[in-house]
Amino acid sequence: MPNQRAKPTLRRRRLGGLLRDSRTGSGQTLDAAAARMGWDHTKLSKIENARAHIAPRDIAPLMNGYGVTDEAMISALEALAKDAGRRGWWATYGDVAASGYTDLISLEADADSVRFYSPTLVPGLLQTGGYARQIIAATAVTRSTEEVEALANIRIARQSVLSRLGKPLKLRVVIDEAALRHKFPGAADVMREQMTRLLDVSTNPNVIIQIMPLGAGPHPGLAGMFSIVGFQHPWPTVVHVESIRGASFVEGTDDVVIFENGFDRITAAALPVDESREVMKKIMEETKA
Repeated sequence: MPNQRAKPTLRRRRLGGLLRDSRTGSGQTLDAAAARMGWDHTKLSKIENARAHIAPRDIAPLMNGYGVTDEAMISALEALAKDAGRRGWWATYGDVAASGYTDLISLEADADSVRFYSPTLVPGLLQTGGYARQIIAATAVTRSTEEVEALANIRIARQSVLSRLGKPLKLRVVIDEAALRHKFPGAADVMREQMTRLLDVSTNPNVIIQIMPLGAGPHPGLAGMFSIVGFQHPWPTVVHVESIRGASFVEGTDDVVIFENGFDRITAAALPVDESREVMKKIMEETKA
């Protein structure tokens, strides 16, 4: 079987995309921008399309040539250029995780915040190992037992962003009450452990959990599950949308704003944090019965 070119990392693709946007925004052609740097146009084309590396030292002169002098932005691009080719811990799991899923993990690793609406499940960033295995086994119907275990391990490893040193991920989630009332025949302890986890993590200063009550009226979340992944300047916000066919990403200011406005309406329809904790405690007590 012939060798296949490794897929560029998401970091390299995002870097290339921002460099391309900066060039086109300045009105420069690929040939003109490359000539200014003393490069062949194919080199710059490969950098913009994530097929070649750019040295951090080349970021400032390239961006200055586009009229970009924002030091914070240039520093962020230089930092990403240093790490653009680095593959995360998830690469050790090979092809078990689909590319869309590893892209999500990469986004979470670089993100400042995540806002998540989940109508049917406890969000992956808050799942226990037992809950994750049950859900993955039920939904990933083509996976072997070994693959289910590997995917569950990946899901738990993702959660390290909530406790990373320096700047833990800020997480705000809205979970439908119905999702917390799922039954696991033959494994009643699964939901008890999961509810304990939610109550424990809800006391963390970087985690906000709200419950959408069973009696809530119509709201934008009825359209389905999604998460809004936010970053520090200059990186744009990305929306991750999940469905039975897999995941997709929404980018672009206008489209992202639709989801942000929708999430604001969802949080307004959900119970306040304190009342949400009371609902979780009540469900927790019911699982002991």
